[in-house]
Amino acid sequence: METDPALAAAVLEIEAHVASEGWDGPARLFALVDTAALVKAEPALATMMGLDNPDQEGSLTPIEQDQVPVTTQLEEVLQTTAWPEGVTGCAAVVERLVLPPDADGKIPEDAEAAAEFAKAHPDRQEVRIVAGATRAGATYCALRLKAHDDDQSVIGGVDLVPELLELLRVTLEETPEDEA
Repeated sequence: METDPALAAAVLEIEAHVASEGWDGPARLFALVDTAALVKAEPALATMMGLDNPDQEGSLTPIEQDQVPVTTQLEEVLQTTAWPEGVTGCAAVVERLVLPPDADGKIPEDAEAAAEFAKAHPDRQEVRIVAGATRAGATYCALRLKAHDDDQSVIGGVDLVPELLELLRVTLEETPEDEA
């Protein structure tokens, strides 16, 4: 799969923004809009945001949405999310614990027990995931490990978190109401 440079740039911009605020943050959701369309539709806002330069052509602007409720998992929020047609894509930010492959067969089935198991595992890694998708089908992810918390250690790729990317893609699909 080829990387969409506009999506990759937007995901990395979101990752840098969230990283500047430190760790242990809530899940976050962003709409991605075509910068040229934003400049045309909202010139005063675009000027205020510094987006009125000609070099913005072909780029995406992230717009953070209302805060994801702390009591609700991001995956649940995404199941009830749909974007209006002016939104080109979306991105989500979430922090998770990652376990080594040898832990797979030992993780309890119960969600609460699994969370406790992960928190107590000596080889767990904290990771921040920023995943993005566009209506055109492009995807991109950026991962930052807390143990390697510097910009040069951010890992990027088009399919690093396939399940989250699929949830994001579904939010961008047209529903029958959209077609009417």
